[in-house]
Amino acid sequence: MGFYDAVMTTVPRIAFNDGQSIPQIGFGVFKIPAEEAEQLVGEAITTGYRHIDTAWGYFNEEGVGAAVNGCGLPREDIFVTTKVWNSSQGRELSVESFERSLETLGFDYLDLLLIHWPAPANDLYVETWETFIELRDSGRVRSIGVSNFEPEHLHRIIEATGVVPALNQVELHPFFQQKLLRDFHDLHGIATEAWGPIARGAVDDDPLLVMLANNYGRTPVQIALRWEIQHGIVTIPKSATLSRIQSNFDVFDFTISEDDMAMIDAIDREDGRFGPLPSDMN
Repeated sequence: MGFYDAVMTTVPRIAFNDGQSIPQIGFGVFKIPAEEAEQLVGEAITTGYRHIDTAWGYFNEEGVGAAVNGCGLPREDIFVTTKVWNSSQGRELSVESFERSLETLGFDYLDLLLIHWPAPANDLYVETWETFIELRDSGRVRSIGVSNFEPEHLHRIIEATGVVPALNQVELHPFFQQKLLRDFHDLHGIATEAWGPIARGAVDDDPLLVMLANNYGRTPVQIALRWEIQHGIVTIPKSATLSRIQSNFDVFDFTISEDDMAMIDAIDREDGRFGPLPSDMN
């Protein structure tokens, strides 16, 4: 068994409602400078990541594509997500955004395309979702989903089209656990994906997570990521440091006990969000 085969066996996949699936841990590239993206994504792939999360609004798709296309693995082995920004919602602009991203990445197809924010004041997310369905049916996108959607937004696109998103990517970490939204996802067969899964590093200073990290011989970040994994959540930690990229991936050879999982569940708080409210993004 080669190196790549060995690391692949350690990462579970989460099934989508459309027959596809996604590696449960991915490498996020939000705020990674364009000139560093190729190197860092390449290091992540070498570490074992097979899922890369980018977006048009991150302005680093070119580096992501260069790393994926140049890594020596078949394109099918790497799951890549990108997103359509708020100002590109609507039928024509969202198609243009998708085609621009596909060209910038240098791909023939995309694994997952997301609406980045609902941007409800613009009232274009239903039309954009209808367009995404057409893109998926064309075969150029394998799965379609959303990001930062709340139940009211999800209800609306499902009722309008009958098509349920494969995934909703939202802020989620031990301090902001999105339990009601996760229940909605479970009811409708939507995969939950966490952005900001380590709360911008705040998990390093939480007394409970520090204690558990000491007990398990891990870091607080690894405890937070493992908590998400055990809840069936897809998680996309971001780092620009090789040692962190590697340690974030090293979360599949231990298990947090039920009692300790329950203690982490209990640190959820109403004011735990650090990102913007979806209704404020337009």
